[in-house]
Amino acid sequence: MKYPHEVQEEWFEKLVSEARDTEWGKKYDYRSIRTESDFRNRVPVSEYNDLKPYIDRLRKGEQNILWPSDVKWFAKSSGTTNDKSKFIPVTEEALEECHFKGGKDLLSLYCNNNPTTRIFSGKLLGLGGSFNLDDAQADTYHGDVSAILIENLPFWIQLIRTPDLSVALMDEWESKLERIAQITKDEDVTNITGVPSWMLILLNRVMDITGKGNISEVWPNLELFVHGGVSFVPYKEQYRRICPPGMHYLETYNASEGFFGIQDRLDGDDMLLMLDYGIFYEFMPLSELGNSHPKTLNLHQVEAGVNYAMIISTNAGLWRYLIGDTLVFTSLDPYRIKITGRTRNFINAFGEELIVENADKALSIACEKSNAMIRDYTAAPVFLDENHQAAHEWLIEFETAPENLGYFTETLDNALKALNSDYEAKRYHNMILKTPIVKAMPEGTFYKWLREKGKLGGQQKVPRLSNDRKYVEEILMVAMVGSEN
Repeated sequence: MKYPHEVQEEWFEKLVSEARDTEWGKKYDYRSIRTESDFRNRVPVSEYNDLKPYIDRLRKGEQNILWPSDVKWFAKSSGTTNDKSKFIPVTEEALEECHFKGGKDLLSLYCNNNPTTRIFSGKLLGLGGSFNLDDAQADTYHGDVSAILIENLPFWIQLIRTPDLSVALMDEWESKLERIAQITKDEDVTNITGVPSWMLILLNRVMDITGKGNISEVWPNLELFVHGGVSFVPYKEQYRRICPPGMHYLETYNASEGFFGIQDRLDGDDMLLMLDYGIFYEFMPLSELGNSHPKTLNLHQVEAGVNYAMIISTNAGLWRYLIGDTLVFTSLDPYRIKITGRTRNFINAFGEELIVENADKALSIACEKSNAMIRDYTAAPVFLDENHQAAHEWLIEFETAPENLGYFTETLDNALKALNSDYEAKRYHNMILKTPIVKAMPEGTFYKWLREKGKLGGQQKVPRLSNDRKYVEEILMVAMVGSEN
């Protein structure tokens, strides 16, 4: 917080120096790189497909390609932009200097903000994924980053977490969820961590088994939920309904590629950008997306309130890697951020530039005004043709449905207009976009879709916004088949 630019300069120099004799370092002559400007001019911005040939070789056991130390772990991520899995290298340095350091800092920040905490008097319940052997000959493994972290946690953490590894790392998601619920209902759980959507399913199952109406009746000492992976906004009211009034919620920005941010204030809704975790950051104005040689900014050049795509160079061998997330800085002293969406997870079919942050906020307003609660949602454009006027179609699975879906739709539309001037302009007199089409999905629709796609559990998530209709059409088909059955 005190020396952000100096810390970033040190990590830049260390990363380039460490990797100078790797295959990648030799290709771009890291030995002769002296400045950040040299680095930007010489090394291209990469996406996963650019690095995939190198990563494929690492998975087969070759080493010293992107990073000098051996790589045997790969975080599997399907993301939200396509169906192909990505395999992100996770080095020993990334585990120790990034992911585990983030966990320790999170606990330190929480205890500093809440000195009367009793989280260490009971158990941590972490809901993660699983991992599998990748290549027996190479002794490499792949799986959810949460599972990789659980497997490699120091022994003292294993003593205070639940359930044990044999259950926590089970592969079949639905069986694992049931086992975890049955085991942990009798534990003294004081803190939980996981993706909000999946954790909510577990908490509801625990309450079903025990016949309780509030999770505090099962775990009276529960005080903290550490969450990440998806926006907490659509789930906030559901957690408030089933959790104790004094419950604390802390957001983290912990992805397969690294641990980037921690909500360092209990009353804040932004996160402190963690600058000392083996990561060198660059930030790309969204206007540069798609350029072959995009202009990027260093930390000291960013402005508050502007959307940027984040680019990282890491001690896992990701070089100028476009992670796919967009964010804004809410503060420059210290550097605090909010995730606003994905570089491909938006709707801009008609120049409306609708991002996930707009959608989450507007839905929250609509829910508050119509006494509704949302379990899951996705949205996509309806394209103009001889049969349709251009619009946005929203598929929403409600936890508590609004009494009047028309009023909910009107409120959502007005909130989007208030939050996004481009959307408002396209909605003017229905000239380009007509009123949103909101369809209430039957209970379990999104869960069934995720199961069909093999995306249950772990870091998997429902894509919120899409610029095409692929996901919407698939989900509508699931709903239709379900209604026929």
